[in-house]
Amino acid sequence: MTDTAAAEILADVHRGVGHILLNRPKALNALTTGMVATIDRVLAAWEDTPLSAVLIASTSTKAFCAGGDIRTIREHSLAGDAEASERFFASEYRLNARIAEYPVPVVSLIDGMCMGGGLGLSVHGSFRVVTERAVLAMPETGIGFFPDVGASYFLPRLPGAIGMYLGLTGHRLDAADALYTGLATHFVPSDGLDAVGEALADNPGDPVDVVLNRLAGRSPVAGSGLAAARGDVDWAFGAPTLGEIEKRLRHLDSTWAAAASAALEAASPQSLEITHTLLARGRQHTLRECLAAELALTRTTIRTPDFLEGVRAALVDKDRTPNWRRASLGGRTPPLS
Repeated sequence: MTDTAAAEILADVHRGVGHILLNRPKALNALTTGMVATIDRVLAAWEDTPLSAVLIASTSTKAFCAGGDIRTIREHSLAGDAEASERFFASEYRLNARIAEYPVPVVSLIDGMCMGGGLGLSVHGSFRVVTERAVLAMPETGIGFFPDVGASYFLPRLPGAIGMYLGLTGHRLDAADALYTGLATHFVPSDGLDAVGEALADNPGDPVDVVLNRLAGRSPVAGSGLAAARGDVDWAFGAPTLGEIEKRLRHLDSTWAAAASAALEAASPQSLEITHTLLARGRQHTLRECLAAELALTRTTIRTPDFLEGVRAALVDKDRTPNWRRASLGGRTPPLS
């Protein structure tokens, strides 16, 4: 573990509650291999410590975690360093599985942006607390990648066709949408977040759910835009093929459908094909099977022109005008059957 990684992850135990703080604010807590390894090592060490809960939070109000440090992965690909990329994804997915199987409740406090790898850190835990500033998304198809960190497991398990919609379009969820879908479990106003750790420490014998409900403000879930569009989401994104999804969106002729169509049009065709296949099959597989399939997919995807171009357009040159190859996978399907 480097000193940098140690400084970017702050961990301690306070009155029977483990605290893990993401502390790379200038990069919106984008996860490096060192950060992932540090969190994994901390959680492994705490498995033998009598804790009532583990909290994962951020020192920044802008972001819980913006995802993995994907720009560095692109640099590895360009340099031909497949081993470095493999190390990152294997470490990240191992951590996702550890969080899912952790012996005590893991509580994530999502204040600000939570995307990609940020969802990998939070959604596999027992409780996901959002504030009014929370923004959640899996935006990978827009950078020539695919929803990973176990998304092929958790997205298909969302109600109806919501997971397919989120995975293909990268749609951003606010707190109300996150609660409606179940990606978030509780709402606590941002000015009440600091009280969560103390409340858990004060009430170690109470169910975490009960403690969080005591702190909760009035839930914004009634204002969910996704709930309002739910019938259209299920009909369009429940279609059996990408072509049929696009056709149904055109048929709907609504503002929501036009936005969804535009998102699909802007995404990498290769990524859409991979993502649709992954999510269609994910519900019949375990989390570990999904993570293994995703890891196998990363090895080929990160070397493709669409990935290199997508990350360039979004994160390097930031011109937001990727030139996709418009090529399909030629009938090859992702390794999740």
